[in-house]
Amino acid sequence: MKSMSKILPLVAVLFPMLGWAGPVNVNTADAETISAELKGIGMSKATAIVEYRKKHGPFKNADELSLVKGIGERTVDLNRSDIRVSSEKK
Repeated sequence: MKSMSKILPLVAVLFPMLGWAGPVNVNTADAETISAELKGIGMSKATAIVEYRKKHGPFKNADELSLVKGIGERTVDLNRSDIRVSSEKK
């Protein structure tokens, strides 16, 4: 029972982190990663981002994501802090 009282506070602290989106480089990430990390971006929109990138080249800034069909300014603003556009792979 003592171990349970030590684990529960830890779970309570770590559980909210499971729902957080994380930074994602939209110039190098695959569709699965983009959809998992950006809020409001499902597989369909993530695939559209990858296809747009293949056709038009890398994104220069986060605002260019709104050029992708189905991605609006609100979605870009919602994810702005998690969008990376570096062209280098790490």
